[in-house]
Amino acid sequence: MDLQNQQRIKDAAEKYKAEDLIVVLGAADAEGAGIYAETVTAGDPTFAGPLAGVSLGLPVYHILDPLLKAEADPAAWEEQVAMMEMVMDGEKLSAAVAEMRDKHGKNVL
Repeated sequence: MDLQNQQRIKDAAEKYKAEDLIVVLGAADAEGAGIYAETVTAGDPTFAGPLAGVSLGLPVYHILDPLLKAEADPAAWEEQVAMMEMVMDGEKLSAAVAEMRDKHGKNVL
């Protein structure tokens, strides 16, 4: 996760309550999705960005997580996400994010 996005997330977490936020990731690979999820829950594992050592515990999900699909408007899902769903391994991506959420998260849907 780049430094600017880390700062945006940190700013939002300071401005709003963690239980009022959700981080939705769209990473295409499970390893990257897991690292991004770890960053917004436990802190930047590279200790290089604004979230280095900052444990926000934010609820984080991959866009292809069935929980998010169930809540999404079907027309918007078809227009914005359906193509990704066809070419990406949503189960693997969701599992990688869920592992970090379960390990380090303080809030969930």
